[in-house]
Amino acid sequence: MLQLRPAHERGHTRYAWLNSYHSFSFGDYFDPRQMGVSNLRVINDDIIAPAGGFPTHGHRDMEIVTYVLSGALQHKDSMGNGSLIRPGDVQRMSAGSGIRHSEFNASQKEPVHLLQIWLQPNRRGVKPGYAQRHFPVVERQGRLYLLVSPDGRDGSISTQQDACLYTTILDKGEAVDHPLTPDRQVYLHLASGSVQANGERLSAGDGALIKGEDSVVIAGLTRSELLLFDL
Repeated sequence: MLQLRPAHERGHTRYAWLNSYHSFSFGDYFDPRQMGVSNLRVINDDIIAPAGGFPTHGHRDMEIVTYVLSGALQHKDSMGNGSLIRPGDVQRMSAGSGIRHSEFNASQKEPVHLLQIWLQPNRRGVKPGYAQRHFPVVERQGRLYLLVSPDGRDGSISTQQDACLYTTILDKGEAVDHPLTPDRQVYLHLASGSVQANGERLSAGDGALIKGEDSVVIAGLTRSELLLFDL
């Protein structure tokens, strides 16, 4: 079964400095039918205007993953971390018992485009943690590459939750295959381009929940960037 989540049906928040689309209920956008999938709670597709950003604010008991598509994001937090996050970088914050952070566009001229992802943890009240790693395009081209996992295997970033996040970059005609077991499901988010997933066409911003299948087969229709959550 494949259940499509069209881009145009997502929630939308617009401020002078932020244009954000919400795959699942978030902030002022609430839809009881869209509360996440398994422990995947948030996918926010954010474009932050030059010099704009989120001032210092707090989080608890959430695994927060930031994936930058273009531009550069300036991060600072109460653990003393300060970094730039650029395309190919993946950042993970384990908010745990409590953390405060800010995120600003590092440019005065160009927007920054990012995906902010929240995963519900399998343990509450843990010591907050931080990790950031770069995943070169060549490693992600034409294959599913593991970015985030519970155990940090294969060079991925470890998190306090039961989900695996993969990414791939596909050119037209390239395809990847991800096996499914009966107790697992997949959520796809297409960051850019267009693909065919188990016979269904997805365009930029679309999502899809897939379960009850033997595998997920994704073929590039144009050059595309995709995230796959195994939940």
